Order: sequence, then C-alpha cells, then structure tokens
Amino acid sequence: MQTRRDFLQKLTATAFSIPMLSSAAPGVFAQTKGLIPNDKMLRVAIMGLGSYANRVADAMKDCKRAKITGVISGTPSKITDWQARFNIPAKNCYNYENFDAIKDNPDIDAVYIITPNALHHPQALRVAAAGKHVICEKPMSINAQEGREMIEACKKAGVHLLIGYRMHFEANTLEIVRMRREGELGTIRFFQGLSGFKIGDPTQWRLNRELAGGGAMMDIGIYAINGARYMVGEEPIWVTAQEVKTDPVKFREGVDETITFQLGFPSGAIASCLSTYNMNYLDKFYLNGDKGFAEMQPSTGYGPIRSWTHKGRLDLPHVTHQTTQMDEMAAMILDGKKAIIPVDGEEGWKDMVIIDAIFESIRTGQKAEIKYV
Repeated sequence: MQTRRDFLQKLTATAFSIPMLSSAAPGVFAQTKGLIPNDKMLRVAIMGLGSYANRVADAMKDCKRAKITGVISGTPSKITDWQARFNIPAKNCYNYENFDAIKDNPDIDAVYIITPNALHHPQALRVAAAGKHVICEKPMSINAQEGREMIEACKKAGVHLLIGYRMHFEANTLEIVRMRREGELGTIRFFQGLSGFKIGDPTQWRLNRELAGGGAMMDIGIYAINGARYMVGEEPIWVTAQEVKTDPVKFREGVDETITFQLGFPSGAIASCLSTYNMNYLDKFYLNGDKGFAEMQPSTGYGPIRSWTHKGRLDLPHVTHQTTQMDEMAAMILDGKKAIIPVDGEEGWKDMVIIDAIFESIRTGQKAEIKYV
C-alpha cells in the first residue's frame, strides 16, 4: 500500500541533490519579540497511533520544548508498543471510550489528534471539554461548520486550538513569504499549486467517504489551497472547480479523484491548482510577481524542500518538519509566541470554507463566492 506519506517521502528522497546554504536567512524564525521563553516542556498525548503519528513521535525525540507523555488508541497492542518505545506509564494510556479522564491527569497538557478526518471534530470537542489544548492534524474537520464548532469549543474551554500545518515553520517557505511581504517579488499576479500522487490500497480509510469526508482534496489538495493563501498573502474570494473521475469503482460517490480549481483574490491575483489521487510526481508551488518569482519542488514533502527565485537558489537547510512544528507550537502555548504564518483554528477553518466552496462549484458548474462567515 502506498500512502500519501510514503509517496512524499520517496519523492523527496529522489529529488536532485543541491548544495544547501550553511544557515537560514536572518530573521526567518524571529517570530516574537519581547518574550522570555521559559524552560517548561509541553506534555503531549498522541491520539491515533498510525503511520503519521509514528513520524511525529520519532521527530519529537529531538524536540527541546515538547515531549510525549501519553497515548490514546483503540488498539491495545499499539499502546503496549508505544509504552515501551517512549516510556509512557500505564496511567497515561487511554482508549477512545475513556480518554475524557485526561481531565484529571496533570501529566498531559495537550492532545495531538492524528485520526481519520471525520473523527477530528468530536474528538476535539471532548479534548477541549477536558481542559486540554488541542493540536489537530489537517484538515481540521470535514466542513467549515464543524471547524467553527471546534473553534468555539476551544474558546469556551480556554484552551489553544492549533492545526498541524508543518510547512508554516519550514525555512524555505518562510523565506519566500518574507520576500513577498517585503516587496522583493513586487505585486503578486499568479500562483500555481500542484498536489497529488497515485493512491494505492482501495480499502484504506482515505477512500472511505464516511471517514475521510471526501478524497484527494481533503488529503493532498488542501496543501495547494493553504499554500495559495500564504504565498499570495490574501484570502481568495471566488473559486471555479472541475472534477474528473476515471475510476468510479475506486473513487465512489463523494470521494474525489482529481479536481482542478482556480481561485480569485481581492487584488486581482489568481491561482490555478490541481488535487489528485491519480497522478504521481505532483508537489510544486510557483509564485509570480511583477518583479520576480519563487518556485518550490518538492514544495510540501517531508524534505529537503528545493526552492529557487529570480535571485537564485535557496535550498535552506533541512530540519525535520515535525520537530520544528512541535517546538514552535510548544512556544505558542507556553510562551505566547506568535507564528509568522498562523496555525490556529481560524487558519484551518478558512481552508474548510474554501473546500466547501470548491465542492459547491463542482456541484453547480458555476463560480462560487467564498464567504468567511
């Protein structure tokens, strides 16, 4: 079985070798001024112990501010394995029926939800009700309404809601965003985002509408949506979208195979994007301004990210994305640090608003207005 994560890892591993700079661009990670970081560790319970959870856990071994102190899973054998690997005491292990008891566990500050998409909403509500911070994998939910309910639940509980947008902390991404913000690319005119791979096992949950909430768009296309927003630096106001389905057996009703979509921004900038489960080697961002350009390929894989602009190559040094993500999120929760590119619930909700509009455009065959209400 080939998952999206397997594909991205292989794509990155086979990318051509380019010498990397010895240090990141000045100020890339200077996200907050005037705060004095403390030495407290964010204690995290991982919910859902699948392949990506293992990737996160392995990356967290190198974290300076976050550590795994608990697990939540419906599979006892996985819990036993994780206990041995990460020295997790039995009192910090839960299943999906009893994890509300984390409310009384001082060893857990936050729960990172890494379960199928349709489970994010109910699980986040329960974690918030238990008074723990919520870190949720993207997509945050299967529609904007559920995303809004997650935001409100976390606000009511007084806890953080952060979405697992690892690319928001990646050095090449941040440097290109800096260039755009400081005018080095001029007025932005166009963005292209290509996100896709050929999915394998037809029985996996990502092809189950009830668990995934869709198909490729929820899993891989969201990278192009989110990338368009932070690269252009605006929120799109309209979308047109077209769906192509060549295998209706594998991609049943409500499970999208390939979608092309176009976004329009208030400034007049446009984006052209592709989301697919039926084509390999699609992991590319291109940003065009009237003074320059920036390109990334791979653009969202596990790294190293390859990037260049009209000024030459970037290829900033690679650090495991999830290590940086979890340390930065710990600083947000513990120190009040602010992300250069937001990773809060509102950020995740905007992506869901756009996805809802994409599906509406496909349904009607018309341009859909994107309303952030």
